[in-house]
Amino acid sequence: MSAVIILALGAVAATSAAAQERGRSYVQAPPMNTTVETVLRPQVEALLDDLVANGRSYRLDGIPVFEASDKFLPGKIAIGMAHLITSSAPSDPALAERLTAFRRLADLTLEDANETWGIYYYLSALHSLEVAGLLDQAVDPATLARLRERLDWRSFVRQPDLTLVDLPNNYYGVAFSVARLRFLLGWEDESASEALLDKTLRHFRDYSGEYGFADETDGEGRFDRYSVLLIGEIAQKFIETGLTPPPDVLVWLRASVDVILPRLNLRGEGFEYGRSIGAYGETAFVEVLSAAAAVGILSDDETAMAYAFSSRVAARYVDFWLDSGTGSVNLWDHGRKTDAYRGKHRILGENLSLSHQLIYTNAIWNRLGLQDSAPDVAFSTWLDLRPRSTTTWFSRRDHDRLLVTYRDGDRLIGLPLINGGPAQHMNTPYFPIPFSPGVLSGAADETFPQLIPRLTMRDGAQLSPLAWFTDVEVDETDSRATVTYRQQAWDRMGDVAPVSDTRARSRTTYVLEPGAIRRTDTLVLAPADAGAGIDLEFATYSGAPRRDGDRVVFEVGEVASFEATGLDCMVSPEAPDPEIYATPVGPFRSLVKCRGIAGETTEVSWEIRFRVTLPPSIVSVTPP
Repeated sequence: MSAVIILALGAVAATSAAAQERGRSYVQAPPMNTTVETVLRPQVEALLDDLVANGRSYRLDGIPVFEASDKFLPGKIAIGMAHLITSSAPSDPALAERLTAFRRLADLTLEDANETWGIYYYLSALHSLEVAGLLDQAVDPATLARLRERLDWRSFVRQPDLTLVDLPNNYYGVAFSVARLRFLLGWEDESASEALLDKTLRHFRDYSGEYGFADETDGEGRFDRYSVLLIGEIAQKFIETGLTPPPDVLVWLRASVDVILPRLNLRGEGFEYGRSIGAYGETAFVEVLSAAAAVGILSDDETAMAYAFSSRVAARYVDFWLDSGTGSVNLWDHGRKTDAYRGKHRILGENLSLSHQLIYTNAIWNRLGLQDSAPDVAFSTWLDLRPRSTTTWFSRRDHDRLLVTYRDGDRLIGLPLINGGPAQHMNTPYFPIPFSPGVLSGAADETFPQLIPRLTMRDGAQLSPLAWFTDVEVDETDSRATVTYRQQAWDRMGDVAPVSDTRARSRTTYVLEPGAIRRTDTLVLAPADAGAGIDLEFATYSGAPRRDGDRVVFEVGEVASFEATGLDCMVSPEAPDPEIYATPVGPFRSLVKCRGIAGETTEVSWEIRFRVTLPPSIVSVTPP
């Protein structure tokens, strides 16, 4: 392999990668298939070879993978092995070894916990082996009989009403997929998959409203990565199991495509807000776009640009997310942090699921005739023609939910007003604040008042303006986007779900323009509540802060300055606590803390100014 590629992008230590929160910008990325076949598939093979050699004593980057309570792991192991087997030529001497390894790992994990997504992955693996005519060689009859008992949608769906057992709504699609694969394997008739498909689509219709995006709650209004991705996952299940998606699915899928296309970029960056982002925020784009291309709802030009972006996501995965020192994806170390749900105890499973997403979507692009094709060189020019500002509405019911996407050069800014329902409302990745990959971020599972005023009332209650958005107006004029909204109640912090507290009301205005963002809040309290304390923080990747009057100027990084009005601010003299102030792509370097006192009517504002984007670190990779 050519040394020009340097492991086709992969041999970059995580310490250096984590120091580049935005990663590299690819003027020309290698073909997606080149990256998958020369780096990604060998990486997965190395992990699984170590697993076969070490069995239950296997450790990855020091983590004992079988002591981690990863309830999807057996299925992810199966799908990883199946990819290696089905990509082997019949004449390949390694094929027999891989079939033997599959049998050993199937027996090893047979009685291990394996739930929901793990069941789906395992059945997908078995189905692909059956299609390849290799299932009998890969699984012993007794093991297969036991798998038939264990790999069942009934373990997480109640009967007869077909309701999920304490799971978010995206699991309806998993249940349908499990039932459909069981039917294809001859393990049950088609009735259950048809009923679960009907349940999935009816739920989508009930809670997606007029705009066609899945509410992660039962109508309480949380719209995040899954709200855009879910229909892509459903479409992929139709593709995988040989079904034609119904017209509604195609309409909903196109709506998700229309969210994603204005957000494409040269770096392969994906969703910047909500949970389970980072590498998963990037593969989500690829899953939706490849499904849309496969079912024929993209134009030829859109297909070319979607493939060009997918090639960049694959390049970024092996260049930015893989750690050459451990042989593993890095979502957790060197200042990186993700949701507890995806903690490092799941390290092997995260490697296998992320690689699966890239391998199966690459197979779609290959089937569409793009195998080893160089991405379209016009991608950068096409990006320059995207609209500066776009608004996506998710809901306009009792409360408004929407996403504003603003392009400022190669800097993409998202303003999500998407926060409702239980479990996530208090966490910074769901705040109604601007996000920008590698520039402006929240911190997974953390609740500090990032860029929002938080009130501490006389009774000790803390109120934040997080969930009750009404009267939203978006004005997109020339190069500026202005967003205004009201909240007739604030969210009282401390409970699992938002709690409406009418002691605080507010009107908020955002102005997004080239090189700057401004937010202004007019707070209104009852006379008895005047005197409440206000706290606001700004944690940033930028470094070397110094005071310049009321402004904080940063000598290093894309954020050039931060200035608040109506509050007294100070720069923390110490580096931010790495246990709290860490993000999917790396640590925050500086922390500004602001305080004030609220009267009956109080106006507070802040302004962030950005440094003019310098020419990016360009990587152009020559295929081997």
